[in-house]
Amino acid sequence: MPNTTAPVREVNVDLGDRSYDVRVGDGTRLQLGSMLPAGTRRVALVTEADQPWLDSTLAALDVAVSVHTIDGGEAHKNLAAIEALTSSFARAGINRADCVVGLGGGLVTDVAGFAAASYHRGLPVVHVATTLLAQVDAAIGGKTGVNLPEGKNLVGAFWQPSAVICDTETLDTLSPREWRCGMGEVAKYHWLGGGRLDDLSLVDRVARCVEIKAEVVASDEREGGRRAILNYGHTLAHAIETVSDHALAHGEAVAVGLIFAAELAQRLGRIDAAAVAEHRRVIASYELVDRLDPSLGDDDLLAAMGRDKKALDGLTFVLDGPDGVELVTDVPVGLIVEALHATR
Repeated sequence: MPNTTAPVREVNVDLGDRSYDVRVGDGTRLQLGSMLPAGTRRVALVTEADQPWLDSTLAALDVAVSVHTIDGGEAHKNLAAIEALTSSFARAGINRADCVVGLGGGLVTDVAGFAAASYHRGLPVVHVATTLLAQVDAAIGGKTGVNLPEGKNLVGAFWQPSAVICDTETLDTLSPREWRCGMGEVAKYHWLGGGRLDDLSLVDRVARCVEIKAEVVASDEREGGRRAILNYGHTLAHAIETVSDHALAHGEAVAVGLIFAAELAQRLGRIDAAAVAEHRRVIASYELVDRLDPSLGDDDLLAAMGRDKKALDGLTFVLDGPDGVELVTDVPVGLIVEALHATR
C-alpha cells in the first residue's frame, strides 16, 4: 500500500496552453482518473507484459479501457512496434475522443507517445512512469521515438503529454539493473543545476530532476538550442548502445558517457582534473560502470556518434565548462580518441 503520509510533489511544465503537471509521490498512480483530459471517453492503455502495477492502475479508472501490450527490450523499440500498436488501436475502435496511457518505463513512454502522436494524427497521452529512468527523464518533455538499426531514437516526434504521474512506490519492484539505469540519468542532473542530489529523499530527488527538466523544456521545447544540455553524456551512450547491441542498458551507458564527456572537456581546456574527479565520484556513488568496454572499437563508436542528431557541424558533444554544460561543435577527432582511451 502507498505511504499516505509521504509528500507528494507537483511540478508544472510551462508550455502556455499546452502546459501540464507532473505529480511525484507514493501511490500517485491511483490518481490517474483525475489527471485524464476532460471528456475522455475511453483509455487505450499501453504497457509491457507482466506489468506488476497494471491491476491497481486499471482500478483507478472509471472509463472504458482497452489494454495494448508491447514487447520489452530495445530490440523491439522500432517502427514495427508502432505499426502493431496503432493497428491494435484501430481494432479496438480508438478515436480522437479517447486518450492513450503509457504505463511503464522509458521504452513504453517513448513508444506509447509516438503512437499517440501518429494515430489519427494525434491523440492525447498521459504517462504513468514506473521506472526511475522514466520518472526523471523519458516520460517528461514530449520527445517520443523509436530506433533504427543505424542508431537510437532516430525516428519520432515531439508530442507533449497531457499529464505525467511518477509513482515512487513502483520503484520498489525495480531490479538492481533497472535502478542503476535510472541512476545514470539522475547523475547527469548533478551538472544541470541539481547539486548534491544524493543528499535528498527519493521523492525530492525525483521531483528536483523533474523541475530541472521542466525548466529546460519550457525554454526550448523542440531542442533548437539549450535543450541539448539534457543529452549530457548521451552522445557516447547512444553510440555504445548501438555498437554493442544494447549490452549496456541506457542509463548504464549514460554513466560511461558522462565520464567520457568529462575527459573530453578536460582535453579541450574547459574543465580541470578536479572536475573530472568529481564526475568519477558521482558515478561511483551510484555504483555505476565508469569504464568503456575495450572491445568497442574507436572507428565504430566514431561512426555512430557521427550519426547523432546533434551532429550538425562536425562531431558535436554536450560538455561541461566554465559557463556550465553547453553544446560544443566540430570537436577534433584526435581529442575524441584520446578521451575514449582515457575512459577505457
